[in-house]
Formats: sequence, structure tokens, C-alpha cells
Amino acid sequence: MIEARLHLARPRFALDVALALPARGVSALLGVSGCGKTTLLRALAGLERAAGRVALDGEVWQDDAERRFVPTHRRPLGYVIQEAALFPHLDVRRNLDYGQRRVRAGARRIALDQAVTLLGIGPLMERRPDTLSGGERQRVAIARALATSPRLLLMDEPLAALDARRKAEVLPYLDRLHDELGIPIVYVSHAIDEVARLADHLVLLDAGRVSAEGALADMLARLDLPVAFGDDAGVVLDGVVGARDERWGLARLDVDAEACLWARDHGLPLGRRVRLRVLARDVSLTLAPQTGSSIGNQLRGVVEAIVDEAHPALALVRVRVGSAPLVARLTRRSAHALALAVGTPVWAQVKTVALME
Repeated sequence: MIEARLHLARPRFALDVALALPARGVSALLGVSGCGKTTLLRALAGLERAAGRVALDGEVWQDDAERRFVPTHRRPLGYVIQEAALFPHLDVRRNLDYGQRRVRAGARRIALDQAVTLLGIGPLMERRPDTLSGGERQRVAIARALATSPRLLLMDEPLAALDARRKAEVLPYLDRLHDELGIPIVYVSHAIDEVARLADHLVLLDAGRVSAEGALADMLARLDLPVAFGDDAGVVLDGVVGARDERWGLARLDVDAEACLWARDHGLPLGRRVRLRVLARDVSLTLAPQTGSSIGNQLRGVVEAIVDEAHPALALVRVRVGSAPLVARLTRRSAHALALAVGTPVWAQVKTVALME
């Protein structure tokens, strides 16, 4: 467990948080600019001197009550920021060697070759940073952080400085870190698409305080949180590749026996675990199954919750399909015409399913 109870007061801003984050997977800190995400991350690292307590799996890095404070260079962590911050006069290999030299040989838990393989930077080893693309530089920066054999990896908007193409280049490697390493990651972002793809646990920050936290899937399905609204409202579901329709190039993605969704076939083997994202704007509701429709995913469910959005014309409706929650964005007029209420049986029509890979 990552334990943090921290307080920091500044003119016109105060950080005041109490967190207990999972010791595995990715915990995302999400919120608008200025809400305290980076300040909290720096306080976890010891770069920002906040008052309180920080501990990782029982190892105490800070406890003001005991007058204990472990400086950053003695904390077994890696830190990745927006800019790669590589040494320009060193090639990739020597940048990585610099990171590895911070850890004595007997304490190394991640081999340099493993970091190189995970980030796919083997062909770059002899090149200088100024000859690399933005995505390549960031992958090298992450590998250098891993070369220190950290017990905790802190990432402060590592993709924010990249354009969409370079961002898409790096994301699969972050997936690999999540899947193949047992190192907990605290990931700062203001981009819900990154969080939906990478995170297991979500912390919403607002004006230096935690407004809500919990498992990612549960948080995105809540209609009482700011993250539920806007164009990116939707849910994340975990499933498996259950079947393939080779004639039409489709794959069936099974969340459970009742929530099975057909989507474009990405060639993944049957039985492979996958993460799906279904946006509210891609879900419509009917009171009976439809024929003569281009929407092939029609799932029987029950209305769980209805809330009005900020715009007076719109509402969000959460529907339970088996064990899976779906969220639909409707006009309030449509919700009234269907006489929707908690407990109403409905059919959810899902137009598009995004496979997060």
C-alpha cells in the first residue's frame, strides 16, 4: 500500500490529502490544471516538503510525528516528467548507465536489458537524444527511471508534450509496464483517454483535496462525479475475446454471459483479456429490441440511475447489463418519452466499442 497523509499551505492554495493507494497497478491522479496533482506527486517523492506521513508497503519515507524524513535520493523511486530531460552529450546507452549506477549491484531488481526490451529501445542505444523523436526520447526516459530499480514509479503527465501520433507510439509501452512489472505507478494526467486505458485506481483532485477515489471502472460509472460528464463520459469494462466472425472481421468481447459486445477484430487470440471503453454518446436506449437497425449490439438491461447534465436538454442514464454498467447520453425529452425511471427494463444499443490497446 502507498500511504500518504500530506498537508501543504501556500498563498491561494493548500494541499490536504489522505490516501491509501494499491501497491500494484496504476493509480491515476486526475483533475484540472492547478488542482494539486504535480504538487502531490512531488511531495510523494520528497521534492516538495509537505507536512505529514508517506510510506510504501510499511517502509516509512516521512513521518513528521517521528521526525523522520528520507531525502529523495534515498527513496527507491523513479520519476518521469513531461520533458525527457536526457543528458544531451550522452548517447542512449550512457544515459541508461547513469540511471543504473544510482543502485548498487546487489539491490538491482530490474535488469537493464529488461528495461530496454520493455520500452523497445534496443535499436536506439548508440544514438544521441537530439536524433530521437519525442516519443523515442520519452521511452528512453522511462527506461532510465526503470534502470534505478524503483519500488515506486511516479509519472507526471509523461505524454503531455507529445502530439497524437507520438502519444499513440508510447502508450503501448506503458501498457507493457502495467502488465509485466509489479511496480506500482502513480500517474498524473488531465486526459481521461489516457486514464481510461492505463489506470486501475482513480483519484479525483479538486483544489488540493481528494473529491473521490476508487477502482477505475466504478468511478467512471458514477454519475455524481465530474468525470462522468462531458464528451468523454462513458465506462471502462474488462472482458475476454470470446469468439471471432472471420467472414465479417469481427470479434465478440465478453464481459459476462449477458454483456457480450461485437467489435472490429484486432486479431487477438481467443481467451485474451481485454479492456473496453464504451462512451455514453455511443449508447442509445429502447424499450424493445429493434429490427432493421445497423446497430448489432443490443443488450437487455435495467435502468439504475438518471441524472440531468449541465445543459438543460441532456441527461445521463446508467443501465446495468448483467454485471456491466453502461452509461447512455439522451435528451431529457427522450427519457421522458420512454418514461424512464430506476428499475425500467430497457435495451441498450451500443454503436461503437473501443478496444483499449
